[in-house]
Amino acid sequence: MQGFWSTLPRPVMVLAPMAGVTDGAFRRIVAKYGKPHVLVTEFTSTDGLCSPGRGNLLLDFVYSEPERPIVAQIFGNKPENFARTAELLATMGFDGIDINCGCPDKNVEKQGAGSALIRSPETIVALVRACRDAAPHLPVTVKTRLGYHEVEISNLLNRVLEAEPAAITVHWRTRQEMSKVPARWELAQSAVEVVRASGLPTLLLGNGDVQSLGQAHELARETGVDGVMVGRGIYGNPWFFNPAFNDEPPIWQDKLKVMMEHSHLFLEIFGDHKHFPVMKKYYKGYVTDFPGAKELRIEVMEARDIQAVEAHVRAFFAAHGEDLDAPMSPERQPQAAATAMTTATPAVAE
Repeated sequence: MQGFWSTLPRPVMVLAPMAGVTDGAFRRIVAKYGKPHVLVTEFTSTDGLCSPGRGNLLLDFVYSEPERPIVAQIFGNKPENFARTAELLATMGFDGIDINCGCPDKNVEKQGAGSALIRSPETIVALVRACRDAAPHLPVTVKTRLGYHEVEISNLLNRVLEAEPAAITVHWRTRQEMSKVPARWELAQSAVEVVRASGLPTLLLGNGDVQSLGQAHELARETGVDGVMVGRGIYGNPWFFNPAFNDEPPIWQDKLKVMMEHSHLFLEIFGDHKHFPVMKKYYKGYVTDFPGAKELRIEVMEARDIQAVEAHVRAFFAAHGEDLDAPMSPERQPQAAATAMTTATPAVAE
């Protein structure tokens, strides 16, 4: 069942799920300033969601209507827990489910999840089917890698295709390679051929080392993938997916204004549930590539709370004869997002 995936223009552009990054505040900022076709949550444990303490994890699934289509990414290795989680996600109104089969974190792998599933494609098939049987109106997708120790993507794709997922995203590195080598996009065309040969409507998306929207479109043209998933390339630039800017880098004033908006939104959504230091990973992306960035970055990274960060940012603006509270440059204000990618109305598909 393809669901909303069949309604999207090609190439499909997707915000990658990133642990500790793509939370509700970050996704809402991205959706506001340069929305991709699809947004995906941080991955969340199905075992945890089926435990008495699941209430603590549900915060990972906070989303807003402007983010649609919004897909929940989950991890684990027990079909029964995937089925229960799929039922939960359906009641929460998600538009799709993505199964993480690529995370190389050792603690995740110890649970037989993430990249460990590459060694057990029959389990991947069982997990996809468990989700689809439990929530038949939600399209189920898979995110994986080229292989575990070696490249085995053709065999892996053929096995996963047995479950007929709506889409498969391939990060173009093996688990062993981690991020130590450049993403191997040169292998994408042969992977596309494997999926096409199946005769299924399954989409194939590519992921890894994409630094601009223009590059994403070029890679899609060169390789034939149906879409591109972007992760680290969006750090510090929520306008990444907005084609109105032709990959122009944002000016520092706009970056810092959005950084403060993001900070206050984080506080509003998560309050005492997430500690302030979580925000510091975003500051590294916002406070870079402009004169004085290094000094300001040191200050905000040493700050103890959002109020201290704002004081440093206000002082920086004042030192440059600028005002933090002044309107953002006209072309980068939220209404510019109206020129961003056309996204289908989420399908709770027939």
